[in-house]
Amino acid sequence: MARRTLRITSRTVRTAAGVTCAALALSACGSTKDTASSGGEGKVGVVLPLLTSPFWQSYNDYIPKMAKSEGVEAMKTVNSNSDPTQQITDINNQLNQDVKGLVVAPLDSAAISASLDQAERKGVPVVAVDVAPEKGKVAMVVRASNVAYGEKACDYLGGQVWHGKVVQIMGDLASVNGRERSEAFRACIKKKYTDLKVLEIPAKWESDAAASKLDTLLNANPDIKGIYLQAGGVYLAPTLQILKAKGMLKKVGEKGHIAVVSNDGIPEELAAIRKGQIDATVSQPADAYAKYAMHYIKAAMAGKTFEPGPTDHNSTIVTLPNGALEDQLYAPLVTKENIDDPGLWGNTVK
Repeated sequence: MARRTLRITSRTVRTAAGVTCAALALSACGSTKDTASSGGEGKVGVVLPLLTSPFWQSYNDYIPKMAKSEGVEAMKTVNSNSDPTQQITDINNQLNQDVKGLVVAPLDSAAISASLDQAERKGVPVVAVDVAPEKGKVAMVVRASNVAYGEKACDYLGGQVWHGKVVQIMGDLASVNGRERSEAFRACIKKKYTDLKVLEIPAKWESDAAASKLDTLLNANPDIKGIYLQAGGVYLAPTLQILKAKGMLKKVGEKGHIAVVSNDGIPEELAAIRKGQIDATVSQPADAYAKYAMHYIKAAMAGKTFEPGPTDHNSTIVTLPNGALEDQLYAPLVTKENIDDPGLWGNTVK
């Protein structure tokens, strides 16, 4: 949570925030200030970034369920198919269909701003999911801390691999998610695990790019001891295939095992942990993304605004550098120790 520069009664501010949260019917801190709104009614457009990842497939499946539970009239989701330009077109098409709210998972943190400006001109509130836009007005960003993703991966690998080479297969660096995960992992290794050398693969959330570049990197560096997959939904399968093809896929505990920590929490990652193929993953909450996206868009359409502070769903609303608010949802590290936790969304879907 961003620190305020005022020093006035910080304890009182925290107490007041907690009282406010308890008093509100909303499940997160927020004012009851009314703005021009649709009263919480009307069609809501939902724009997906892609559907080639099991993570986004699961999020897509959760949308109608969570929309129903939150009383939101969600339209059929639209898939932008990993194309930022197409996503801008998709959003404009939704706005032309007289939607009263938009839920968008941005592909490009900067390019999305033009669409956000268009939505603001039309008086349509927007909730951003998974990626925080660099500019433009949003009612809320629903997201887990991507800095924490990179740091958790760093600390896990640092605890397993004492020295030598580790590689991070990065996401799209045009996305704030890819940048934050990469920078956090790199900075953490440099600060805390100085005997580790980080090699990097920019893969833009593309499985083919991850596979070909990892193959090349392993040919040149057969002594790699650890791998961080920034998106298990697209990188897990090709990584396991490459390691198997090279005879390098050793189970956890076996000599020559390459420690792997991933990101997403999809069922395939949990299965790989159970098989001993990978060590850990950070569970990005697909179910909570859908639930609270629907919750916040319903509230925003009713004219509600929000404030920083703790929520009643184990998260904290923080103020981002650009002034937007972000509900940072809980994303646990999953290992063989807690793999069977029924609270993990990856254990609840097939």
